[in-house]
Amino acid sequence: MEDALRPHGLGATQWYVLHQLATVGPTKQRDLVKKLQVERATLSAVVGALAAKRLVEQVQDAIDLRQKLLRLTPAGENLWGKLPDLSFIHEAAFGGVSEADAAIVVRVLQTATERLVQRSEGEM
Repeated sequence: MEDALRPHGLGATQWYVLHQLATVGPTKQRDLVKKLQVERATLSAVVGALAAKRLVEQVQDAIDLRQKLLRLTPAGENLWGKLPDLSFIHEAAFGGVSEADAAIVVRVLQTATERLVQRSEGEM
């Protein structure tokens, strides 16, 4: 996945944010935290990078002014049309797996990754 996105200057999480906005439309940032199952700080960094590239813009939600609504910019829509379709990855990996089971897998893998990172940082 990363190899396919590298020429476009994108990472996997950035692709997923663009995918959500391109296929579903404008989305509250807090809803993306839940959908992508990432930490709020991680998503803020990803959105910040996409905004700096002028691919995504943050606007205040019309109903709840405390919330940020994310949407693709014209440049983001243009780039999305050029990106490879990588949506098959989720179906290939999790097809037939319930959302509850997939959430458990994600949680376990996140915890394992965090522990490995902490251990490697502690040994350095």
